[in-house]
Amino acid sequence: MSDERTTKEVKAPGADNYRLLEGAVRSYLPEEAQAKVAAAYAFAADYHKDQRRRSGEPYINHPVEVALILAHDLHMDEDTICAALMHDTVEDTSASLDEISSRFGESVAELVDGVTKLTSIEVSSMDEKQALNLRKMFLAMSKDIRVVIIKLADRLHNMRTLAALPPDRRLFKARETMDVYAPLADRLGISSVKWELEDLSFFWLEPEEYQRVARMVSDSRAQRENDLNNAKKTLTDELNAAGLTDFQITGRPKHLWSIYQKMVRKGREFSNIYDLIALRVITKNVGDCYSALGAIHALWHPMPGRFKDYIATPKANLYQSLHTTVIGPDGRPIEIQIRTAEMHEASEYGIAAHWLYKEQGNSKGKMSSEDKLIDSTINW
Repeated sequence: MSDERTTKEVKAPGADNYRLLEGAVRSYLPEEAQAKVAAAYAFAADYHKDQRRRSGEPYINHPVEVALILAHDLHMDEDTICAALMHDTVEDTSASLDEISSRFGESVAELVDGVTKLTSIEVSSMDEKQALNLRKMFLAMSKDIRVVIIKLADRLHNMRTLAALPPDRRLFKARETMDVYAPLADRLGISSVKWELEDLSFFWLEPEEYQRVARMVSDSRAQRENDLNNAKKTLTDELNAAGLTDFQITGRPKHLWSIYQKMVRKGREFSNIYDLIALRVITKNVGDCYSALGAIHALWHPMPGRFKDYIATPKANLYQSLHTTVIGPDGRPIEIQIRTAEMHEASEYGIAAHWLYKEQGNSKGKMSSEDKLIDSTINW
């Protein structure tokens, strides 16, 4: 099988899913990298061709979906995408690391080997101490943090398809995800993965509470959207009047587990959770962040004790943003985040932004903070 084989030549199950991945990598990777990803898909499709998942679907769908998360959501480099496509070949087929190394390079082979080793860790129980030890073990065993990122994407797709497992395994995997994988995603600053892992775990661990919160969110959606639209229009006019023109205001999605945690932790009813109405202001530079904050506090009265400056003092995972809660129109509290576009990208991608910057040729002088996060995370 030649490395030049593409999806056009591989009539394997999963080819349709691969078209989505193909489009994702085409959006940010150069042609040479795209060809390498196509070859990795052909390799994985060939080795997994006779295998199926518990759900009955072709096995190749799983690694393709894992790779799609890494490409579409996190914009990871081509070696990570290739390793994701082949991450189960050594464990579940006759493929060897030597073959992967000779055809795709030592870096890809090491990533596949790292994921294989993490997958081999057996867990019999999931108490708080065991979860902490497992998180530390994952990081200690991973010479390259991209191994952990692949494993997070692997777990995310497995959680999306968890219904195929027996009930007891579903509960165990959901608890493991909530206690091990979601905190890892949080530590790495990959907020989109963290939130989805938490909500999927919540769905299986507390189904009645999940449905209760989901119903309340659904029932209040029309009112919240109306409040958000009014607040966005008012704030846009105020920021323009303050001389700010290059900014974007968006509504910020709220996640069910986060809402539920606040209800439990603060002992409040759904209607009293402050940040159900939430806005995000994206500016072009740090100075505009503080200018926007001043305009917001001049427009709406800030709530005492609800301002946080994570730009001056970033979180441990290097998250940066200004947080404030104000009394908006009709006396309803609105939580507002203010950050630059670069800070927003770092918040969404977390440590994965390290490789996105490298792909874009922007790594010089820009990655010191991400490098520090890698070091601090490994020593977590």
